[in-house]
Amino acid sequence: MPEREERFHVETVVSDDAVCVRVVGVIDIATVAAFRAALWAAPTRTELRVDLSGVRLLSAAGVRTLVAARLWVRSQGGNLVLVDPPPLVERVLRATGLGRVIPVVGTTPQRVLAAA
Repeated sequence: MPEREERFHVETVVSDDAVCVRVVGVIDIATVAAFRAALWAAPTRTELRVDLSGVRLLSAAGVRTLVAARLWVRSQGGNLVLVDPPPLVERVLRATGLGRVIPVVGTTPQRVLAAA
C-alpha cells in the first residue's frame, strides 16, 4: 500500500492587524529555506501567527528559523505567536525551550476569524 505523503507548502493570510502563515508538511533542512522565505515575505502587522497545526516534524533548522523570525518580527514592532502545534511539534517546542520564549496558543474561533 503506498504511503500518503503531504507535500510541504505554506499559505499566508493577511488581515488588518495580523498575518497568519499556515505551514503544512515537514520543516527540515530540505524545506527550511521556503519556510524562512514565507516568514520574511509576510507583510508587517502587529502580530505574525505561525499556524503549525499541519506540521508533522519540526527539525533544529526549523527551530532556528523560528528564533530568527521572532527577533526579526520584534525588530519590526510586532509579536510572533505559534498556533496549534500538534503533540510532536509541541514536544520539540518544550524540549528546546522555545515555548517559553514565543507564545504558543491553541486555535480559537476568534483567532481563526481574525486571520481570515
